[in-house]
Amino acid sequence: MAGRIKNSTGRPRSMAEQVRKLLGLFRPEDRVLVAIAVDPDSMASALAVKRLLWRKVAEVRIATATATVRPDNIAMIRLLRIPLEKLGELELGRFTRVVMVDSQPSHHEEFGLLPRVDVVIDHHPLGGGLEGVKLVDVRPRYGATSTIMTEYLRGAKITPSARLATALVYGIKTDTAGFSRPALEQDVAAFRFLFPRAEQSVLRKIEFSEMRLGDLALLQRALERFELRRHFLFVHMGKVADPDGLVQLADFFLKVDVVDGCAVSGVCEGKLIVILRNASWRENAGKLAQRAFGELGTAGGHKALARAEIPLEALARLKPAEDPDRLGRWVMRRLQRARSGR
Repeated sequence: MAGRIKNSTGRPRSMAEQVRKLLGLFRPEDRVLVAIAVDPDSMASALAVKRLLWRKVAEVRIATATATVRPDNIAMIRLLRIPLEKLGELELGRFTRVVMVDSQPSHHEEFGLLPRVDVVIDHHPLGGGLEGVKLVDVRPRYGATSTIMTEYLRGAKITPSARLATALVYGIKTDTAGFSRPALEQDVAAFRFLFPRAEQSVLRKIEFSEMRLGDLALLQRALERFELRRHFLFVHMGKVADPDGLVQLADFFLKVDVVDGCAVSGVCEGKLIVILRNASWRENAGKLAQRAFGELGTAGGHKALARAEIPLEALARLKPAEDPDRLGRWVMRRLQRARSGR
């Protein structure tokens, strides 16, 4: 692992020093909430925070701002016994410290319910809403937050249990897509450290639980609708039950040999959601999302993957609920103009 890291303040700090700074924020009487937007990387990172604070605080609970619908997430929660709760159902005022991992306050509107955020540890590009946060450790070049949390564990001289190692391995694998997305040597080092300690049978079961029978119908619709132009594939799915289906489709289409980039869009819970994937050295998915949709909602991400979410009120003139085809054409035009630099 790297001996020194650079946090968002720009000041180099060894991991041992960083661990001391983190733990120094907590008191034995603290009740700690770890807030996440649920996915394998965030859940694994939350478990690592829970282990770091074991016997150092009065209580640690993990809560998600997003629904848990993907089958691999559900399998991970069940097999690794992850005590996950819904953020909106908790009495948030009772928590004296709030930690956010694999996300930032600006990433989801439900994070606005939090009375404060004391710690942010993440690998996504630096966003807003970080004023007053006591410790911000954001490393956008890392492939996974699970890698960062593995470095915290090692800096604290903690050997992870098989359960925690399994979670962190899967977190790294999913966010790097098996190291097919941009990653650092730190991601590889963390994976090599964790893999021998992970429970391989449980890991395989989680990995094999990636698709439900209903997902096949969504895939069939996408196969009937997609457009391919100059190695860029686009499909608008209309109304969908949950955004994770769009993520699965984007990951699927990027595996096609002639597809160098793709965008999958749909409408869910009053928002237009666009998922972007990129495998071309010329393109940058995060910058494309920002150029195409940043002025209308939240948009951004990494070179390889990005996301945009736009409230339908911002698109009222398009009447998207009445005419999904029109909305799909509008999304495609925005993407084409952004890709061409217009």
